[in-house]
Amino acid sequence: MSPAAIVVLVSGFLVLAVSMGTRFSFGVFLEPMSRDLGWSFSVFALAMGLQHFLWGLLQPLAGMVADRWGAGKVVAVGMLLYAAGVFWMANVSSPYDLYFGSAVLIALGGSGAGLGVILGAAARVTPAHRRTLVMGIMTAGASFGQLIFSPLAQGLIERFGWSGALTIMSATAGVSALLAVSLALGGNSAAKQEDPSADQTLRQALTEATGHSGFLYLTAGFFVCGFHVSLIMTHLPAYAVICGLPAMTGATALSLIGLFNLVGTNVAGALGDRFRKKYLLSGIYAARSVVIAVYLVLPVTAISTQLFAAAMGLLWLSTVPLTSGIVGQIFGLRYFATLFGFVFFGHQVGAFLGAWLGGYLYDLTGSYNGVWLIAIALGLFAAIIHFPIADRPLVREARAAA
Repeated sequence: MSPAAIVVLVSGFLVLAVSMGTRFSFGVFLEPMSRDLGWSFSVFALAMGLQHFLWGLLQPLAGMVADRWGAGKVVAVGMLLYAAGVFWMANVSSPYDLYFGSAVLIALGGSGAGLGVILGAAARVTPAHRRTLVMGIMTAGASFGQLIFSPLAQGLIERFGWSGALTIMSATAGVSALLAVSLALGGNSAAKQEDPSADQTLRQALTEATGHSGFLYLTAGFFVCGFHVSLIMTHLPAYAVICGLPAMTGATALSLIGLFNLVGTNVAGALGDRFRKKYLLSGIYAARSVVIAVYLVLPVTAISTQLFAAAMGLLWLSTVPLTSGIVGQIFGLRYFATLFGFVFFGHQVGAFLGAWLGGYLYDLTGSYNGVWLIAIALGLFAAIIHFPIADRPLVREARAAA
């Protein structure tokens, strides 16, 4: 791998650590912000849900721009908008302030500096036989950020309050925009020689993908992933506090998820280069349902919460290198960021429901049990629908390669 490619991968890893790590820490702000501003949990949960939805809605557009003009510019602008959104969130006084800052600005920024654009840049500088492994390593950047930012955010809240904590995190995001410049170094060198989809038009690529049942199954499965991740990320810290545990327990749990997912994403990436990715995805979703069910029936203690976090961490973003790997495997790399962006939109629709429904059902029933049961059922659904995916490269691509 060339030095330029290594620079691209390291820079992308660090950008994901900041953008996704900050996002994964937002759950620790639910309880203190709601308490200080006199809001119900539904207000914060709706803001997070809108953020996830808009993030997903804008991701295909960001992917199109990145596929056309390069990832570096898109990521740089994205991180600056992201920083502005976090700063706005630090100074809210009404729910509508929160909706604009945390939903609109952060979603705009996150779509430009998110997984689709950065994984697309990484895929183009990586040989095919190592691509899923590299996707796993890059996705681990998000887990690394979660490991760092979740306890850091809680510590900053305890020292400076939630507004001061968000202001500091905003500055960190702004500085990280400088890393985006190096994402343009790798170009498309690894993809040009091997990708028979390189002469496609965008319209042809979209028509091809939306007519492929596997693309629809992947999108539906990623919907479930988004529901799980958003539900836990947004509500686990508050759930721990409601169950009588210290606030740091939830923050530590989010951090543990990030720690164990450093292992999970890399193992998933390595296995994805050797085994059928769709079967690995089925196993991951089924395992998530089992882990949630066990946590639900056991008494909620600090130990059970940390064990839950460790187990979920192994499964947390392990779906990303496998799902993105299948997208590239079937459709090629020319419009990877765009196509993965549409799959990611499914993820974010699920994330909207996970964040919002958790808060809504809690306010309605005074319990999180209902939404936990929904999460279990969705995991089993996702485990089933990955089996019929036709994951071979398209015939058109195979003929072009020949």
